[in-house]
Amino acid sequence: MLIYFGIILVVAFLIQGLLGLKQIKDFSTTFHQLRLLAPVAIGKNPKKFQSGTLILIAVKEDGSIAEARMMKGITIFAKFKELKSLRGENIAEVAASFEQLKQFDKLTRVCFLDAYKNYVNYKANKLRPHDFDSTVKIWSLPMVEKIKATYYKVVSRLKNKEMN
Repeated sequence: MLIYFGIILVVAFLIQGLLGLKQIKDFSTTFHQLRLLAPVAIGKNPKKFQSGTLILIAVKEDGSIAEARMMKGITIFAKFKELKSLRGENIAEVAASFEQLKQFDKLTRVCFLDAYKNYVNYKANKLRPHDFDSTVKIWSLPMVEKIKATYYKVVSRLKNKEMN
């Protein structure tokens, strides 16, 4: 029984890895497309048990948004979607306007404001090394967290059965 569980765990881990690579390729493609338009501000709002959010905003020299795309979701099936409402807007005006930010949910607002902070740091030449941190902590990905929780549940049940 434990061998089958181990096999299922390994297969799930491999599938998640392959689909994660597909998601990384989607990010690279989207980033490259936006980078051809203008410099790209990246905002992130990673969560472990909630929907994580990633936003890419192509910002022209005058601060106007050429295009914005957002990836939001818990699973590796999340894809980038265009944010048409931001196209043509000034990034500083949107960040300062409660009325414009109110149209987005809380996770998206936090992510947008993170992208704006990175944009301001870029313009002021004050980007810090952690602004470039693109590492992925594989053991904290949502699917791995769920697998670990299930594993610990099963192990504790087995120990309880052995004690009784």
